[in-house]
Amino acid sequence: MILLDGNKVSAEVREEIRIQTEAHIRLGRRKPCLAAILLGNDGASETYVAHKVKDCEAVGFTSKLIRLPDSTSEQELMNLIQNLNQDAEVDGMIVQLPLPRHIREEHIIQTILPEKDVDGFHPWNIGLMARNLPAHLPATPAGILRLLKSYQIETAGKHAVVIGRSNIVGSPISILLARNAYPGNCTVTLCHSKTQDMEAYIREADILVVAAGKKHLIQAHMIKPGAVVIDVGIHRMESPESKSGYKLTGDVNPEGLSEVCAAFTPVPGGVGPMTRAMLLENTFNAYLKHV
Repeated sequence: MILLDGNKVSAEVREEIRIQTEAHIRLGRRKPCLAAILLGNDGASETYVAHKVKDCEAVGFTSKLIRLPDSTSEQELMNLIQNLNQDAEVDGMIVQLPLPRHIREEHIIQTILPEKDVDGFHPWNIGLMARNLPAHLPATPAGILRLLKSYQIETAGKHAVVIGRSNIVGSPISILLARNAYPGNCTVTLCHSKTQDMEAYIREADILVVAAGKKHLIQAHMIKPGAVVIDVGIHRMESPESKSGYKLTGDVNPEGLSEVCAAFTPVPGGVGPMTRAMLLENTFNAYLKHV
């Protein structure tokens, strides 16, 4: 059984980016810059953005954290994004989701220039991805691919089952795993809330990607022996044994998982760190086009 260690692989990615960044700075070039916009004071969003800022510092990037009240209007937010679009020293930009209800998420995503859309959510980047052309890939699916590649997981001809069809994870990873590339060349089944007898599909999966947002939706007995399991979910569970009073778990119940799977991602320490690493990689790639 292989533990797909996102902490280890993401550290390797960050080190590669740090070395390349230092090389450009020694040539007299400016540092790469990532701008992050955070509305309101949602605890999970605050934590995630703080990690991104810290990651930027670790690899030698400049970061701009722009905090706005959750009362900010959609037009005010779009005006700010337009200003950052025109700022030649900003290479990448993210708007932390979710947004307040009065702001239309799609409008905001489409306001960001595709070349600065380092989250990889803009329809332009999604279209290029679908055509197997160079693009900023959505960070979580890109992180999954990097994990599979780092551990030399065979994907060609395998049956990949994806649980969840979100625009951020499920839909793009289903496209990426089907592409004529490595990792890829899978036969892909995309399951969602309307799928009938989902467990039958799960039992057929050589590679199972679970991004449903439901704690312990998948149990070990559902999984095909020898499957590779990628757990994208992350949830808090009460845990009296922990100092914080809670622990993190995923969409897959870890109990008995190691006895069934050939490889799986832990929660925490699996997909999450890879998402952050791929955001840095997208930002660095955007920087290379500007310097």
